[in-house]
Amino acid sequence: MKMLKKLAREDNFLSLMGNVVIAVLGLLGFALLARSLSLDVFGEWVLFITGGTFVEMFRFGITNTGLIRFLAGADDASRTKYIGSNALIGICATILISLGIALCYHIFHDTLSNSAYKLFFKWYPILAFLNLPWNNALVVLQADRKYDRMLLIKTMNSGLFFLTILVHFFFVEMELKQLVVALLVINGLTSLMTIFLGWDGTKLITKASAETNRTLLNFGKYTTFTLMGSNILVSADTVIISLSAMGSSAVALYSIPLKLTELLQIPLRSFVATAFPKMSKASIQGNLVEVKELFYTYSGALTYLFMALSLGVFVFAELLVFVLSGEQYVQASPESGANVVAIVRVFALYGLLLPLDRMTGIALDSINKPKINSIKVFVMVVANITGDLVAVFMFESLFLVAVASIVFTLIGIALGMYYLNKELSLEYRTIFSNGLEFYKTMFKKVTRARFAVANK
Repeated sequence: MKMLKKLAREDNFLSLMGNVVIAVLGLLGFALLARSLSLDVFGEWVLFITGGTFVEMFRFGITNTGLIRFLAGADDASRTKYIGSNALIGICATILISLGIALCYHIFHDTLSNSAYKLFFKWYPILAFLNLPWNNALVVLQADRKYDRMLLIKTMNSGLFFLTILVHFFFVEMELKQLVVALLVINGLTSLMTIFLGWDGTKLITKASAETNRTLLNFGKYTTFTLMGSNILVSADTVIISLSAMGSSAVALYSIPLKLTELLQIPLRSFVATAFPKMSKASIQGNLVEVKELFYTYSGALTYLFMALSLGVFVFAELLVFVLSGEQYVQASPESGANVVAIVRVFALYGLLLPLDRMTGIALDSINKPKINSIKVFVMVVANITGDLVAVFMFESLFLVAVASIVFTLIGIALGMYYLNKELSLEYRTIFSNGLEFYKTMFKKVTRARFAVANK
């Protein structure tokens, strides 16, 4: 029991649980919507979520990564200023983005209201304001490594919307507009909770200074592109497919393997959320040896973990597709010929590459090299978009769109390791030896704890 209590307070475990909550509830909700909505309507929902996710990479990319890095070594006075600057910049960015989207919807109303993107242009400006406080709270809490509070926020937001989907699926069938309104209300309630508890930093806006504003913006001009680029690497597939002759039904088909890759993202996000503050603190203290050791350990541990996860996804691809979306998606589409199961297996191979790609990126950010990381991501984006255009418009193949993901990730790893090696002088074999040592140490701790309990 003591061992379980200790585990429940451990950073990696709490961070993992927060991402598990979002991913599991998201997958279950996705599965219910895929079964209850027509293919075209479901495609509209996917485009609404995709568009919102992309814009939020810009909104929160301006300050989030920088805030985590600089709070890692800040004193109390600087901390207050940084949090206030984060809230101020977030509000300004939200106002500008929302006005821009609303203006586009007004000018091109007839075109957009009859397109698959109508939900995004009509409702996202409202959602942007409603979800700002709780997203600000998450980044402050991550910097402070208060993963239990992050878990509470994620559980409330994702849990309430999942309950809404359950009501829609089993009791009262809702239209797409009603589901969006429910999402708005839930985001508003979550934000009110974080404001009331003082976790979001809104009350500290007046403490923002020109210096901390400038520091976050200077760092953020690179990390914004990096985060947006990372999102483009995924959302570009969806957008390019939606603009092709294959249409929103192909978007819905492709969204299934994309959703399944979130299973692979669960441990990755969790480990990264704990690794980045530690690496940033070590870097600010001038301890590059510790930065390098953390990079070796986290990269190695994640690589071994992803070998097992990717193998499981590859072997059980057909079962996973059936569980997530139903029998109708297991067979190849009669219209496009797309085989969702085959695409899932390609993404399983893609998953093997994710740890090294992500860890090289956060290592560069942690040692204050966001410009280099942004260059890395820019090259990956160009490679991805080029591959998508060829796959969609020349071959009309969703399978080749997935293959392009492997190609651009290999390019990203090569660039990331090249630049990081120039800064840290890496020994690549140590990644794998430290990864093994991580699991050996974990095994020893577990067996030692069990032995101690057995002898009491």
